[in-house]
Amino acid sequence: MPQHRRRFLQSTLALAAAPALSIAQPRLVLKAGDQKGGLRALLEAADALKGVQYDIQWTEFPAAAPLAEALNAGAVDLGPIGDAPAIFALAAGTRIKLIGANRSDPYGTAVLVRPDSPLKTAADLKGKSIGTNRGSIGHFVALKALESAGLGPDDANFRFLPPADAKLALVNGSIDAWSTWEPYTAMAETAKHARVLVSGRGLWSGLSYLAATDAALAAKRDALRDFLQRVVRAQVWSYQHVDSFSATLARIIGIAPEAAPAHGRFLREGGPAQTAAGGGHHV
Repeated sequence: MPQHRRRFLQSTLALAAAPALSIAQPRLVLKAGDQKGGLRALLEAADALKGVQYDIQWTEFPAAAPLAEALNAGAVDLGPIGDAPAIFALAAGTRIKLIGANRSDPYGTAVLVRPDSPLKTAADLKGKSIGTNRGSIGHFVALKALESAGLGPDDANFRFLPPADAKLALVNGSIDAWSTWEPYTAMAETAKHARVLVSGRGLWSGLSYLAATDAALAAKRDALRDFLQRVVRAQVWSYQHVDSFSATLARIIGIAPEAAPAHGRFLREGGPAQTAAGGGHHV
């Protein structure tokens, strides 16, 4: 074969191979849902995402109900969710598995009233208006608070509002009580906007979960396993570095620095997260 023809063929083959050599495999993207920045703050404070081999796309939700809707729609792959919202989501047919569990101090999920409210006990909620998210852990605790006083759901007037609207309604007197969770309880108490009428202690387990969609478990199992392990390590770190964790929590969540330690305390006092080996879906 003539020399010039060999050079032409070699050049052609090199050009044909060039696109294959230049196209790198795209990094896997894990779509993580979060509630008020808590999970992201935990991981970033502990520097637990160092060396991660996938990209994380964060989406923040004000409560568990919209996060559960996003899981159901496949808009996120995973996210933290309380036990009552998890039960509601599973009952509604949402295709998720619970891959990790954490226990926090139930005190942070509570029925709040204004500091000057005449209400003193759960029995005083009879005939009163309670703001909360429908199907949330706040909704569950409000129902349990009524039950503890021998009252039923119809003995109070529920107004289903997102946290920001419920807080405003409580402060301006449009509702008598607000049943909510962390970090909203710590924020309201620290700012003197509210006091705890009935805490969640004795009313619920304090358990919350990391839920993942069936689709993500099928396609991104290794990344989910790695992410869960990082969450566990980050929680252990947070118990040992309270000040650093609180400062990062305040910055990312956007709450007053003085409220962050209280919120962190409620998270810490329940105990560390457990992986799915403790009874959830194995990843």
